[in-house]
Amino acid sequence: MPRYIVGFTGASGIVYGVRLVEELLKREFEVNLIISQPAAIVLQQEMGWEIDDDIPASVRKYFGADKLTVYENSNIAAPIASGSYLTEGMVVIPCTMASISAIATGAAKGLLERAADVMIKEKRNLIVVPRETPLNAIHLRNMLTLAELGVHVVPAMPGFYSHPQTVDDLVNFIIGKVLDSMRIEHNLFARYEG
Repeated sequence: MPRYIVGFTGASGIVYGVRLVEELLKREFEVNLIISQPAAIVLQQEMGWEIDDDIPASVRKYFGADKLTVYENSNIAAPIASGSYLTEGMVVIPCTMASISAIATGAAKGLLERAADVMIKEKRNLIVVPRETPLNAIHLRNMLTLAELGVHVVPAMPGFYSHPQTVDDLVNFIIGKVLDSMRIEHNLFARYEG
């Protein structure tokens, strides 16, 4: 059974991460989810979720899935911090510029950055979904560094050729692009046909 790591950071747009986890669980994939402290705050603010001191248990109840393991970013002893823990890859969604910087420079202070570092060193699929605008030269350099390392940089920039009618359509477009980068089939948006 395919196994993926997903990381939520404190960027706005946490709905992207929630939808990706839902799509992976719907396919019965095993998901290891890392929640940073700022991501827990954003889940409360943007999704209206009730998050208490036990962040993993609070988040798990919203997904209600057996194949989901949730880790706090401070849990650097988690199995996913090791290259011996085999996965199909990792997606950091949404990804703050601070997380992009830490991953690009190898400053693995928490579990999320360490797991991303493992993906790079083991040459596994790593996807980051930056959600920030405007971008400065430092942001762009860090994303270029990641791209040069083989990381997929999939900015949360929806296309409009499929004539989206709802916010849900815009979210599905981005998640579809992420699933494309993961080589997972989907029908979340109509593909461009000319």
